[in-house]
Amino acid sequence: MKQVLIIDEPPLFREFLKNKLTTEGIQVEFANGRRDAFTKMLNILPDLVIIDTANDYTQLTDLLKKKQENPNAKKIPVLLTGPVLSRDQVQELPRYNVSKYFNKPIKFDIFFESIGHILKLPLSIDTTQCIMDVHLNDNIIFIEIAQGLNREKMALLKYKISELLDDNNFTSPKIVLMLTNLKLSFIDGANLELLLDNITADSRILKKNVKILSFDHFTKELINGHTQYKGIEVTQNLAAVLNSLVQGDSGEITDLINNKILTSTDDAEQGSIQMKFYSESGVLDNTNANHKNPVIAIVDDEIVTRTLLQNAFKQIHATCELFESGTDFLYASNTKVYDLIVLDIFMPGLSGFDILTRLHLQKYPSPVLIYSQATQRKAVIQALSLGAKSYLVKPLKAQEIIKKAQEIMNAKF
Repeated sequence: MKQVLIIDEPPLFREFLKNKLTTEGIQVEFANGRRDAFTKMLNILPDLVIIDTANDYTQLTDLLKKKQENPNAKKIPVLLTGPVLSRDQVQELPRYNVSKYFNKPIKFDIFFESIGHILKLPLSIDTTQCIMDVHLNDNIIFIEIAQGLNREKMALLKYKISELLDDNNFTSPKIVLMLTNLKLSFIDGANLELLLDNITADSRILKKNVKILSFDHFTKELINGHTQYKGIEVTQNLAAVLNSLVQGDSGEITDLINNKILTSTDDAEQGSIQMKFYSESGVLDNTNANHKNPVIAIVDDEIVTRTLLQNAFKQIHATCELFESGTDFLYASNTKVYDLIVLDIFMPGLSGFDILTRLHLQKYPSPVLIYSQATQRKAVIQALSLGAKSYLVKPLKAQEIIKKAQEIMNAKF
């Protein structure tokens, strides 16, 4: 049986590694403190050592030097994790038989691929296509899942949530799970249960504080049929959830939505674990996301707005395709996927709501940014409930539009 020694990793990340590796038939040992670590290393002579560098780089190099000077330990391969190192520090590592250095947060799939390569064991990884974004605002954790349920990412989610709770000292956290792009069946029942169990695994999360946005009947039936999920609410009404989240706030509707709902107050991508896999290059293989310059569809019946947006996006070297009607855009979307769609709401013929509905039903992968004069709360909520990623109210300065567009496009990776 292969053995892995894990040294000084944070508790949550350490437990995550142990759970994954033991399911693969690998024995895992822990060591805390560099002095004890070297003794344990000599006692068990593991097949791989994984070390966190965050505490003290000098102590790390001392440990690596001792290992290199010992003939029994010298050839043991090492994987390091931690913050970004200087160029000189990175160049120093190969002499200590360090195979790779992973900056945190770590992309899960490439990390375990390296472990499997070193141990000469093919580690199983669920390759189900799944986009999972974790978004933190105040004491609310937003989790959005699209395309499918990936068991590896659901396992990661358990530790990511606990990490966020610890880092922010949450006492009464709330979870909003957005599954609006998923249609499930009884075949997905076990995976859905795994998702819910991982979300509610931390005792600080009360089921009454978990809200699920879903249009899927199976999801609602499964949750309502299990007593262990009693208190979790499944709803199709985004307005009700948003109203409860922003109750008591005032101000412009665009500020309310963008600052309180759509903008993170903390970076949920920090910490030990990266929710996005290295292998993910976009939503679909045929997207333009891998191109150097993004391709943006601008759908607006006003020629002035189309021209202004086109000129603005030239600053980020984007190629813009202009559509003066929803019909023209939908025709083009049959054969092309864009990096971003900038969409007006009120247009002759097909409205922005009509287009969002069509895209939602077709599970069209391109993110949508609404740019409209409509300021009614009902319009904003309807657009978001139909899948729009953000809502901007006309007119805005070019830099504000570009900033929001880049945030949305970058969130795909």
